[in-house]
Amino acid sequence: MGTETSDDAAVYRINEREALVVTMDFFTPVVDDPYQYGQIAAANALSDIFAMGGEAKLAMNIACVPTGLHAELVGEILKGMRDKVEEAGAFVVGGHTIEDQEPKFGLSVTGFVDPDQIWTNSGAQVGDILFLTKPLGMGVLSTAIKADLISPEGMETAVSIMSELNLYAKRVADKFLVHACTDITGFGLAGHGLEMAEGSDLTLVLEGDKLPFVPEAIEWAEMGILPAGMYSNRGYVGKKIAVEADLSEAQQDLIFDPQTSGGLLLAVPESAADELETAFASAGRFCRRIGHTVEKGDVSLLIR
Repeated sequence: MGTETSDDAAVYRINEREALVVTMDFFTPVVDDPYQYGQIAAANALSDIFAMGGEAKLAMNIACVPTGLHAELVGEILKGMRDKVEEAGAFVVGGHTIEDQEPKFGLSVTGFVDPDQIWTNSGAQVGDILFLTKPLGMGVLSTAIKADLISPEGMETAVSIMSELNLYAKRVADKFLVHACTDITGFGLAGHGLEMAEGSDLTLVLEGDKLPFVPEAIEWAEMGILPAGMYSNRGYVGKKIAVEADLSEAQQDLIFDPQTSGGLLLAVPESAADELETAFASAGRFCRRIGHTVEKGDVSLLIR
């Protein structure tokens, strides 16, 4: 698997039972605390492996460090990263560092997947039920963090969501037939949902009253605290989305909100939906049923 359907990672078959999964991601700080930044950057990069149904094995650092950044702060970033990679059951095996005017950090990650168990973003089938495993609003909360506006409770919520490994959601979903999967990151729910819809040649129907939003993110969005990526995401999706649901402007903004280390969007057969929902609840993991798929219509995304 390569770039054909804008999937989350590349897959290279080794033999009948093993395939390599390879990805990379890095970004500028979304929080001030260097340890938390390292954890979030690692969780975000590792997520692509889990979104393909794989298990992470090796991680390599990608670090851009300003000349004046204290070595102890860099060490805290690396410690946060290492702890999160080890939590995922993988190993840090080096990386590369350059000087840059602004700090940037992330990982190149390699994992394994059974070639017969690969999850793609293009395998959804008509009648599938859609689930989302993290609430929306991380882009808005990150913008509020940068403006030093967020509450302590909001900060705790944001860091907890962004640093949570999608490995745990993946392992619950592993027990079920998953037709399609992608993680919701920089293109937002709308952008990544559009990729799933177009790759699968159908329409995603999202139920507006079932979409999970972080309450404080709605409050900031209502005040106009919005990331620039939200506007570019809205422009990218354009006329391929129709909103019929009774959603506020702020709620609609959060559908386009670029997520950092967002949740998995899962498409599963209707026959497995109730049992999957129960399994997530039993595991104590967040999961919301947000819609279903239908035959391709006039738009790729319908929010009603």
